[in-house]
Amino acid sequence: MDFGIVTFPTDTSIEPQDLGPALEERGFESLFYAEHTHIPTSRRTPFIGGGDLDPMYWHCHDQFVALSMAAAVTQTLKLGTGVTLIPEHDAINMAKATASLDRLSGGRLIFGIGAGWNVEEMEDHGVTFKDRWKITRERVLAIKEIWNNDEPEFHGEFVDFPPMWSWPKPLQAGGPPILMGAYSKYVPARIAEYCDGWMPIEGLLEDVPAALADIQHAMRERGRDPASLDVTVLAEVKQRDGFDPERLERMVKAGANRVLLPLADVDRDGALKVLDDYATMIDRLSP
Repeated sequence: MDFGIVTFPTDTSIEPQDLGPALEERGFESLFYAEHTHIPTSRRTPFIGGGDLDPMYWHCHDQFVALSMAAAVTQTLKLGTGVTLIPEHDAINMAKATASLDRLSGGRLIFGIGAGWNVEEMEDHGVTFKDRWKITRERVLAIKEIWNNDEPEFHGEFVDFPPMWSWPKPLQAGGPPILMGAYSKYVPARIAEYCDGWMPIEGLLEDVPAALADIQHAMRERGRDPASLDVTVLAEVKQRDGFDPERLERMVKAGANRVLLPLADVDRDGALKVLDDYATMIDRLSP
């Protein structure tokens, strides 16, 4: 079982170049940064987690810039996106950004993906809500083509390009592992087709083990080994709520190989105290 942190890299929170080394010093395996390019002020779309949005949702640094800052001052810390909203990114540019970060970090990138929930946010990127998963699929498949081929080409409904040259290639063979940050009845087939793992949010999905069984079945139907599945359970990042040891125990028992604990939008001193508290909680779970 590995433990990491999931948080928003904002202009008021602990900076990546401080957070990364602090995590390594305390034995954490990974740092996952969330993203939103912006939040439209209309706020028509209700938040998927309920309630109001915290300002950290619209104070985010660019996800890959923040991860690069953490990469530069760490040696072993894995660098994750939790998640990248694929419909808000061009496939060719995203293939370049992910490959560059993976190679420059020594092969430490974990690529968490999702399609997003905010209708007007993706509309600002020219994406219709009903098409978000079709677009996500094509862009991820196109990214993988660029990662893995010297002269990639792709021809789909939403992504279409002739043979090209694009380097660097990722350092990890086949590219960084791709984790699906979503769940619905369609997700098992999506994971089996173009992902390497799953990132459910504990508390938003009632029965993680049952959903995991469906994903494993879909993988077997595609001739893939379910034992290779990366299962990363994370907690929603909230500004106002604390985190209790019982919830950590539920996450550990959910069948995951990685648990991501939430870090709210707090300054350096506040963040270091939270990390120390988490380290103590994790030690209590050790045999």
